Amino acid sequence: MVEPIYSGAEEEIKRTQYVLTTMARSLKKGPYVDPRLMEKLSRLRAGDRTVIKTWARASTITPEMVGFTIAVHNGKIHIPVTIVENMVGHRLGEFAPTRKFVRHGGRMQKDIETSAKAAPTAVGAGVPTAVGTENKK
Repeated sequence: MVEPIYSGAEEEIKRTQYVLTTMARSLKKGPYVDPRLMEKLSRLRAGDRTVIKTWARASTITPEMVGFTIAVHNGKIHIPVTIVENMVGHRLGEFAPTRKFVRHGGRMQKDIETSAKAAPTAVGAGVPTAVGTENKK
């Protein structure tokens, strides 16, 4: 019996799972925040409802941005994004999708969806009742 050259290679691959991520920015540099965006935010008071337009999708969300609404450009229009605490540390571009999802399926899927809409949606339709308990008026 001949053993394969890489015996145990599959277990080795399973043990060492590599996560593919983008390289993080240097801690020495700190997070990237667009200076013009921070300047615009510093002029506003807390709780101000003014929407700030920006094209800086790569800008990192900082705690100073929480509570403001920033309109992030997606390549076609500006999408308003209200900043909350959970968004701190993420990029502005993550919350303004650049691609429009239409749907999967083609004609067959479209037929299924139209037949589902045409089905009766009345309350109690298709629910069997006990014998002798019909609604009497």
